[in-house]
Amino acid sequence: MILFPAIDLKGGRCVRLEQGDMAKATVFSADPGAQAESFERQGFVYLHVVDLDGAFAGEPKNAEAVEDILARVRMPVQLGGGIRNLATIEAWLQKGISRVIIGTAAVRDPDLVREAARLHPGRVAVGIDARDGLVAVEGWAKSSELNALELGRRFEDAGVSAIIYTDIARDGILQGLNMEATLALAEAVDIPVIASGGLASLADVERLLQPDCARLAGAITGRALYDGRLDPAEALALIARAGADA
Repeated sequence: MILFPAIDLKGGRCVRLEQGDMAKATVFSADPGAQAESFERQGFVYLHVVDLDGAFAGEPKNAEAVEDILARVRMPVQLGGGIRNLATIEAWLQKGISRVIIGTAAVRDPDLVREAARLHPGRVAVGIDARDGLVAVEGWAKSSELNALELGRRFEDAGVSAIIYTDIARDGILQGLNMEATLALAEAVDIPVIASGGLASLADVERLLQPDCARLAGAITGRALYDGRLDPAEALALIARAGADA
């Protein structure tokens, strides 16, 4: 299981939101590149980055910060936010992003996901962000009529590398992951699922290592790392021991 530290970008700074509300942004670093370097030094092996401004605007808005992150770390980086056409996808992949995450466009333009996954095997993921079971779009500002399972099944044969599933109601408030909904999605599709939204403590990491979570490819952690509730050394050591035992 991969534990992804998260960097959410707003106005070129590293922030965390509460339940996707841009008005409830806490700034944790004015230097996202330095934050990425710190995560790499701590032993993380894969970074999750979201361009929050881009998610609302429908196009990249924090490109300079993302490019600085790419220049300062060697670990792979997956990026979401404002990625809604093939030109943007290919531009980011050429700049060194390992995997792009398509969210809003996965709802509105599923053929884009299929074409991108065909052209770039292993480098396209789908972001499913749900509020009360329904998929949200445009930086979580609007809800669609699709539920998460329907959207996940839509891409079963598309060749996407992963689904990042976020429970918006839990994101940024440290209430624990929505394991019931996450596991339901993982059981409904053959695509690897990454859990997101609410990871709060080492107990959550331990839960992810239980046998019923074996289908999950990993989890994303944000605020718990920034405010010290989750010790990265302990979390990564726990995952390493579980991998060795397996």
